[in-house]
Amino acid sequence: MNRRKFLALLSIVPGAIATAAIGVPVAGFVVAPIFAPEKREWVSLGAVSQFKIGDTIQVTYKDPSPLPWAGVTANNGAYVRRTGENDFIAFAVNCSHLGCPVRWIASANLFMCPCHGGVYYSDGSVAAGPPPRALSRYNVRIENGELQLQTQEVPIG
Repeated sequence: MNRRKFLALLSIVPGAIATAAIGVPVAGFVVAPIFAPEKREWVSLGAVSQFKIGDTIQVTYKDPSPLPWAGVTANNGAYVRRTGENDFIAFAVNCSHLGCPVRWIASANLFMCPCHGGVYYSDGSVAAGPPPRALSRYNVRIENGELQLQTQEVPIG
């Protein structure tokens, strides 16, 4: 092997290794959502008696399929409103525009997004601003006196 071939190999081999080291994770990131099924599970939000009729409160629940190192980032949130004796509505905390967390302003009876001025009525429909659609809703049910929410991927985009 002459010097020219040796130097060519010396530059090609580390370049190929670096390309593989970067390319494999990027390809996995792009392809994984296509093959990963959406995991939906029912999680408990607490006893039905802790929710007052007419009130909208923010609840926190653990993502049922977090990464082992997720920590507090495995916490998800939702707004729950009790509309009747056994009737509940659960809204996503994410604005349908770009996913910023909305706030419930009880005195105005509105959800407001601080990022771009999105405003939603108490039923989750768009009142003003750039949001293209209403707040996403979660399925809820009552089991053994507890309110349960069916998880889903973060509803943005």
